Amino acid sequence: MDDSGRTADPADAGSGSAASPGGRASRGPESSKTLDRGIQLLELLARPDLGGGLTITELAAELGVGRPVVYRLVTALEAHHLVARRANGRVRLGLGVSRLAAAIRPLVRSEARPILQELADAVGATAHLTVAEGDEALALVVVEPTWTDFHVAYRSGARHPLHLGAAGRAILAGRSGSSDLVVSGGEIQPGAHGLALPVLPPVSEGREPERVVEASVGVVALGPIDPATAKPRLERAARALAAVLR
Repeated sequence: MDDSGRTADPADAGSGSAASPGGRASRGPESSKTLDRGIQLLELLARPDLGGGLTITELAAELGVGRPVVYRLVTALEAHHLVARRANGRVRLGLGVSRLAAAIRPLVRSEARPILQELADAVGATAHLTVAEGDEALALVVVEPTWTDFHVAYRSGARHPLHLGAAGRAILAGRSGSSDLVVSGGEIQPGAHGLALPVLPPVSEGREPERVVEASVGVVALGPIDPATAKPRLERAARALAAVLR
């Protein structure tokens, strides 16, 4: 127990501030650890299966730290509206996260558009980057081919259940670790044929890939698309988009 009567957290042991020659505390390592824990907490609350939030005790168990550490993290994040505490004591993501997401989306669209344009023109089909939002697939960026007389009209912002269509089912496949091509026909729009691949994070040797955004890249046309021709182009687009979404 410290001087304030609060039980000391074992996770903080050995991470106190070191005095600098001038008498000022150097808080670099401790601040980095706090930032890392705060990011881990936000990523934990962002999990799709935790829509109702978590209690302080549950967060402490998931992060492997003491409750006092979590209280301090939640208080700091709450001050910036990145988390919110419900009346029942559960902590969930705050509206400040939505503002950050809204600010980043135009940047993602700007970087993804030329990648999708190259894909659309190469395959002769409408290309799209789709992301998961809850149990829905959201078409984040849609680009039409420049040279075809007819193509599928597909707008950015369109939503559909994840289990329908190539784009959503590719996200589900990526969630289970699969990188296989997904084919669909007429599931969302009669007469439309789609191909999609999950956008998976690059794999670093010795480290588990971290998937911040669940996404897929796909093409959709009014007639069947040759998988043998389209797959290499989709794979190239998926690798490029994975770098954009990191």
